[in-house]
Amino acid sequence: MEVTLISQGFDLMLFGMGTVFGFLTLLVGITHLMSATVNYWSPAADVSVVAESQSISLNSKIEPNVVKAIQSAIDQHRGR
Repeated sequence: MEVTLISQGFDLMLFGMGTVFGFLTLLVGITHLMSATVNYWSPAADVSVVAESQSISLNSKIEPNVVKAIQSAIDQHRGR
């Protein structure tokens, strides 16, 4: 009696793990196929990398009162 119960448990375990493995393999394959299809139909735009030596000054475009509000919020957060 115990042999069949252990055998049934082992069979159920293998069937369950096989089902999960098969499903996850199928999911990865379909996701890869969808990604390749999207990249084929709409390739990524060229992104130019800005060198570190070229610094962009954003402070000139931001109003001083906004900078003060951001700085006070950061100071308040760090003070907790």
